[in-house]
Amino acid sequence: MGSNTGLTKDLPDIESLLSLNPSVQRHAHLMSTETTKQSRKHWKRNQPKGCSTCESRENNFDDVKHTTLSERAALRESARCLKCADAPCQKSCPTQLDIKAFITSIANKNYYGAAKAIFSDNPLGLTCGMVCPTSDLCVGGCNLYASEEGPINIGGLQQFATEVFKEMKLPQIRDPSLPPTSDLPESYQAKIALFGCGPASISCATFLARLGYTNLTIFEKYNYIGGLSSAEIPQFRLPYDVVSFEVELMKDLGVKVELGRGLGENDLTC
Repeated sequence: MGSNTGLTKDLPDIESLLSLNPSVQRHAHLMSTETTKQSRKHWKRNQPKGCSTCESRENNFDDVKHTTLSERAALRESARCLKCADAPCQKSCPTQLDIKAFITSIANKNYYGAAKAIFSDNPLGLTCGMVCPTSDLCVGGCNLYASEEGPINIGGLQQFATEVFKEMKLPQIRDPSLPPTSDLPESYQAKIALFGCGPASISCATFLARLGYTNLTIFEKYNYIGGLSSAEIPQFRLPYDVVSFEVELMKDLGVKVELGRGLGENDLTC
């Protein structure tokens, strides 16, 4: 026999690796429940269950949505998307977003392209990414719904892409391929009034301004913008700066907003 008396015929360092294997304990390891509870406080990572342990929401508007994604999570989630040919998620979207296109852009780290695809179809893309009931709409039609990891977090991906665009601080412009407003018929300069600076008026005014209408005014009877988005939805679900951002995108196209102006006998009349 040779001089090598090891247990294997592999290189000597393999023996060192084998010695790292956990050993089987030959007796029970006892510890009191109280000691375990005290020790657990130092290692517990998830939040305790029950409303009695929830922190107060008073003057606290931090994001609490479970769908919010970091960049790493967004890239991983977008890579899971199958990019289905029939894209049932798009057929379930009330705004008919090109969901497959913007998720592909996120997977390629083209966050501007993803946001462009979203805002082109939906001027309230960031608001919808935060509060839209996606589980009943696009996510409900995802072909990965029965998979182990579940459907794609479409709302979180939409919120991520539009928040990145928000930080870019880029103004909205009309499509350069369209005729300039000076070459359009005189009817495009007609006065158009919209009442209430809520989601409907913001969307309508944005699309009209993109078409080339230049004399658009939104009249809001209250002294704040956003309508129900600002008045009814708490800010830890939809921050006010998100509503303001989308209104500013609309104003980039020349839309005017007048606050404190309502439809009634003492102000505006038809």
